[in-house]
Amino acid sequence: MTAVTLDAGAPFGAAPPSARPAIVTRGLTKRFRGGQVAVDALDLSVPRGSVYGFLGPNGSGKTTTIRMLLGLAAPTSGEHELLGLPLGEALPRVGALVEGPAFYPYLSGEANLRRFDAADPTAPPATVRRRVAEALDRVGLTAAAGKRYRTYSLGMRQRLAIAAALLGPRELLILDEPTNGLDPQGTREVRSLVKQIAAGGTTVFVSSHLLAEVEQMCTHAAVMRAGRLVAQGSMASLGGGQVPRVRVRTPDTADALRVLRSLGLADVRADGPEPGDGVSAELGGHAPERVNAALVGEGVAVRGFAVERPSLEDVFVRLTGEGFDVDG
Repeated sequence: MTAVTLDAGAPFGAAPPSARPAIVTRGLTKRFRGGQVAVDALDLSVPRGSVYGFLGPNGSGKTTTIRMLLGLAAPTSGEHELLGLPLGEALPRVGALVEGPAFYPYLSGEANLRRFDAADPTAPPATVRRRVAEALDRVGLTAAAGKRYRTYSLGMRQRLAIAAALLGPRELLILDEPTNGLDPQGTREVRSLVKQIAAGGTTVFVSSHLLAEVEQMCTHAAVMRAGRLVAQGSMASLGGGQVPRVRVRTPDTADALRVLRSLGLADVRADGPEPGDGVSAELGGHAPERVNAALVGEGVAVRGFAVERPSLEDVFVRLTGEGFDVDG
């Protein structure tokens, strides 16, 4: 299937590094022995300052792509660029969490971060205390800094892993399934943290197989299926092929249909045979509040009023003709 690219990126070398996308790939491909193709001619363009969801079922090639981006696996063919720089220059500006956190269970969160920091040859030892404290504060773990890692909840462990990725100034943060295995509370914690990090100017590239998580967290997304890119773009543009609908719950079906048609809404129809089933229509460019005001002004008893926009699941099904597990 041909990928649908809704936001084009600048080619390599076409602009200064600071003006280029945070991540660009051109034809990035990974084949394993036996001919298995894990990633097939991937063309990504990740805008700076975005929270970019890298979405696909387990086994769709997300982790393999991330490993190639970080230099942990060599591509079979193609090229990629981080922050408009060669990989060696870019990596000190990139934080990453790949395939789950690994910490010493009997050391405190603070002591674990000190060990991570000591492994970074570019980190100045004189400022380790300040940087560890800032990273812990940024992820909301200052109060738990002295507690042993084995006492941390799953959400706290993921936050500590993100803190390890933020020990230095980062322009790009790459997170591989950061909410994997978390309970709803832990998932909310990580989602909130990602949004806070992005608000500070860091581009966040986050892979996930959970459609709902990407929809709540991200400004842009790419959809993978069996190693191939299906679509990419802003969340608004990905939903551009389907028109929002307004649904009105009312016993006054005939009058509601008349008002919606008089406003020029398209595909106006009753939602069921009974009077209380309500009506719906394509909203188009009409403001929902004006539609509601017109209904009330014409004496329609509005018991419920909702605007339904296409979900990411709707987009995925439209592009691929199939779905995948949206709950994990």
